[in-house]
Amino acid sequence: MTSASSFAETPLEHHNHWVLTFVCPDKPGIVHDVSGAIVAANGNITESQQFASVDTDRFFMRLQVQSPATREEFEAALSPVAEKFGMTWKVDIVGRHVRTLVLGSTAAHCLNDLLFRQRAGHLPIEIPLVLANHGNLRSLAEFYGVPFESRPIVDAASKAAFEKHILDIVDEHDIELVVLARYMQILSPELCDALEGRAINIHHSFLPGFKGANPYRQAHARGVKLIGATAHFVTSDLDEGPIIEQNVVRVDHSQSPQQLVAIGQDEESRTLTQAVKWFAENRVLLDGARTIIFK
Repeated sequence: MTSASSFAETPLEHHNHWVLTFVCPDKPGIVHDVSGAIVAANGNITESQQFASVDTDRFFMRLQVQSPATREEFEAALSPVAEKFGMTWKVDIVGRHVRTLVLGSTAAHCLNDLLFRQRAGHLPIEIPLVLANHGNLRSLAEFYGVPFESRPIVDAASKAAFEKHILDIVDEHDIELVVLARYMQILSPELCDALEGRAINIHHSFLPGFKGANPYRQAHARGVKLIGATAHFVTSDLDEGPIIEQNVVRVDHSQSPQQLVAIGQDEESRTLTQAVKWFAENRVLLDGARTIIFK
């Protein structure tokens, strides 16, 4: 390993910028030992957040560190601490684009927001493919220069083949995140398990009420005063995975069902995009059935 003295000779602008996240049982001395390991790698902490969960007795931390150390050297400095405290941990590059597969059906609003913000440089993801069970979104994907593929789902056999294709794409393209951008198919328990902790879905806030077709018309008929959206990890419990982000906006009797749809789609788009951004920036850590978000 490079010595601390040679680290010190490296100009700050030539340092690597690492993001470190870890989860472990909560006990005294964690921050002290992690800080010591970072100092040993001549690291400079540029961002630090931590949380101790009294419910699960676990400790969560996210750090951004500038250091002249290589990834191997930085991980080697941290490994003894990780082993001592039984950490589940990850080292990544700050700002690295996460390889993301987007699944869609016919609704364009969430996909459009993801593609626009990715192209504008506001979302640190790379999208090698948009995969859908309808062809409606092809022109939108092509507008942004993103490859598009559609395969119809008409029965159990075609659905099983579609899900196998998802896993093939995940392997072929080294996919780190799968985003369901209003993909209107229920994933099988087997696919949910295969994508555990790396698949994000979005749904309107009316659930578990107003299920099925035309939820916004149902909401209008009942005089709903709040419209919102929830982004969550995908699990085999439909729409009940750990919540990443939620948003809500007030509405009233003067708004038509069509206006409620437009408002709801805006909330869905910004909620899903925010959840994807936090995931890509390593700001989402799981604590059982809930998430810890280091904003």
